[in-house]
Amino acid sequence: MMIDIGVNLTNNQYKNDRHQVVQNDLAANVSTMIVTGTSIEQSHQAVQLAREYPQCLYATAGIHPHDAASFNKDSIRQLSTLLADKKTIAVGECGLDFNRNYSTPREQLSCFEAQLELAVELQMPVFLHQRDAHKDFFLLIKKYRSGLNSGLNRAVAHCFTGGEKELQACLDQDLHIGITGWLCDDRRGKDLQAAVKLIPINRLMVETDAPYLFPRDYQFANEELLNSKQKKKLRRRNEPQYLPHIIKTLAQFIDRGEPELMRITTDNARCFFQI
Repeated sequence: MMIDIGVNLTNNQYKNDRHQVVQNDLAANVSTMIVTGTSIEQSHQAVQLAREYPQCLYATAGIHPHDAASFNKDSIRQLSTLLADKKTIAVGECGLDFNRNYSTPREQLSCFEAQLELAVELQMPVFLHQRDAHKDFFLLIKKYRSGLNSGLNRAVAHCFTGGEKELQACLDQDLHIGITGWLCDDRRGKDLQAAVKLIPINRLMVETDAPYLFPRDYQFANEELLNSKQKKKLRRRNEPQYLPHIIKTLAQFIDRGEPELMRITTDNARCFFQI
């Protein structure tokens, strides 16, 4: 049994076969998936999906930094309502992304801090996003980490892709670490491959971030018989059913057995999200 802590199952790439995708994931022994909320609308959809599949889906509710421009005085009320649902188990995806700046840095900072305040108020875990915003991101994390009983008590660096320096900054703030198929890419994942062995085993969780980040080194049966167009179509969309491959790759880099790593990451996720 495995838990995928980050799946964008509300994405339009699944609109025609979402039910079959869920069934494929369950058949691959991915027993639990956490559907990521990235805006008020997407969070509503994530919670609705979790209600439709109560045996295997949970949801997060939050506003991604790309959508921070949509944040207004009513957003926290709406998020609070969503987070009161028993199927909603974390605040997020929230954070800072100064790479593309679809929302201005000022809008992102305001939106992120409001969600951290909400997480502290509700004493719920936070599903974090950070890209090219290291300094401002950790200033806020440190601010809301203070206070043993009243601070931010559980937070995960979703889709961590950095090296040892970035990892240490996360560990210094007691963050959990979410590992994706980025690890399976020798072109751009080498820093992560070198760093994963430094993650404390009780802080480690796994995710696909589907439909993004298809694991590059995954091989389909008889793939060598396909032409380049057919291969590209197969690899266009990631799914939670490929989570076992991520665990297999991770096991090799940290010198753990796959069954042991499945058990550990599942236990960590259950404890972190209290499910």
